[in-house]
Amino acid sequence: WIGTIAPTRKAKVADTTELAGLGVSAGSATGRARIIMNTEAAFARDIEPGDVLVAPFTDTPWTPLFIPAAAVVVETGGMLSHAATVAREFGIPCVVLVHDATRIIREGDLLRVDGAAGTVTVVERA
Repeated sequence: WIGTIAPTRKAKVADTTELAGLGVSAGSATGRARIIMNTEAAFARDIEPGDVLVAPFTDTPWTPLFIPAAAVVVETGGMLSHAATVAREFGIPCVVLVHDATRIIREGDLLRVDGAAGTVTVVERA
């Protein structure tokens, strides 16, 4: 195949404070959002205890970031995904399939995550 892929524009996202996804690890937690897009960015800064990890996806190298996290919010995944499995092992709430989470949620927003209901609420904007 020879050719180029035309870049696509991302649609503008709604400025909402209520997000929904699939709750995969029960419990609820409140904390400041730490948006991590890749593992290189993750290890360049610390996630403080009580922060909520917000990411497009997670896989094995992300596991140490779950230790201090109060909760995890991920744009992709399912009941057997890495994020879901590790969150259940660590006993922290996790919601996956939260469409555009890394675009709607802002760094430092105060979030309430309900892993049973599958909801993420922006309590206070940063």
